[in-house]
Amino acid sequence: MKKENTTIKDEALDKDKKSTKQSSSKEHNSKAKNKASKSQDTPKNEADSKTQNEVDDKNTSQESSADDQAEESLTKEEQLQLDVEKQKDKYLRLFAEFENYKRRTSKERLELFKTASQELMQAMLPVLDDFDRALKEINKSKDKNLIEGVELINNKLRETLRSKGLEPMNVKEGDTFDGDIHEAVTQIPAPDKSMKGKIVDVVERGYTLGEKIIRFPKVVTGK
Repeated sequence: MKKENTTIKDEALDKDKKSTKQSSSKEHNSKAKNKASKSQDTPKNEADSKTQNEVDDKNTSQESSADDQAEESLTKEEQLQLDVEKQKDKYLRLFAEFENYKRRTSKERLELFKTASQELMQAMLPVLDDFDRALKEINKSKDKNLIEGVELINNKLRETLRSKGLEPMNVKEGDTFDGDIHEAVTQIPAPDKSMKGKIVDVVERGYTLGEKIIRFPKVVTGK
């Protein structure tokens, strides 16, 4: 009886082992199939991903090219605008320089006309000085005809020279000495305090030709 029970138990254990082996085999086969399936799907997914990346890169490249063209177009327009501004500025500068040149040459021409006879006028100044000294001496005499004759000649000569632009400088005793327009010959003690730094005597009259001083007046100043 015990022998039969042992046989039954052995048979039951054999069935359990077979069942366990079959189950393990099925699980192993299932894992292998899943692994094979994944290995087949992986290249496909990689290919799809690579294709998508290429499409994205192509789109990005096209957009970048379009942007570069737009920037290049704007740069050309800006460059043209800068060139126009430079030419305009250059034209305005040249125009201003030409206007200044015309004004300067016109002024120089007028001054040249006024001072063209400067050497002749300077040569005539000693003659005018002689007339001044002669009139002082003639006025001491009582010969009115002589005085009137000399004054007539003197006035006619001076009017002729004045019409050519020669003018005597108005300098008199008591004027304040100015080193820019006066030439001090000497200094003497001032007759009074009010004459200090002022003109005490005019030794030689000064003259201008146009706006230019051709001879400075020679004066004596008080100290």
